[in-house]
Amino acid sequence: METITLKVNGMSCGGCVGSVTRALKATPGVSDAVVRLDARDATITFDPARTNAAALKSAIESAGYDVVG
Repeated sequence: METITLKVNGMSCGGCVGSVTRALKATPGVSDAVVRLDARDATITFDPARTNAAALKSAIESAGYDVVG
């Protein structure tokens, strides 16, 4: 398992946190996702054999938010 932290722009409330969390957890290979509104980031634990950082960024962007970096 690997863990990555991505900066997420566009979140403004708990509902946004829920949307990003659901999008990440629905990605095959993701075992955990912790999204923090105060830090504007998401820490994701995933199986690198099943997914990668690009797919995680895409999941966040598909939910309507921007990934920084």
